[in-house]
Amino acid sequence: MVELLIGKKVTGKTKALIESVNNASSVAKGNVVFISDNTSRSMYDIKSKVRMADTSEFDIEAYNEFFGFICGIVSRDFDVTNIFIDGIFRIVGTTELDGFESFLERLESMSAKFNIQFVISVSIDADTAPEYIKKLSV
Repeated sequence: MVELLIGKKVTGKTKALIESVNNASSVAKGNVVFISDNTSRSMYDIKSKVRMADTSEFDIEAYNEFFGFICGIVSRDFDVTNIFIDGIFRIVGTTELDGFESFLERLESMSAKFNIQFVISVSIDADTAPEYIKKLSV
């Protein structure tokens, strides 16, 4: 399953995401992963048993590249049950939606194949978001 936390910037998406990360880490039967472009920003708010991945060292510039990054995490650890992604547009370096729908479809496929729940924060106005984004929003 892929869920999106959508809203304009500075509307509390990261705080809600961190709360979900910590809740999942308490009940998940597998490993919980938190991905951000700056994990030090949230390091003290997230429980220590959560695996953190910082994308800032990898020069990710497109959704396909980020999908490959996620594949690397999953291939290394088949016990991952939850992946939380903070600020997808900051990670890929663009707010352009070109390629985003395909990225989400690939995540849905990965989710079904490996039984992983994805939650992604997306800085976008809920009123003007495309239908495929609204459909996945929580």
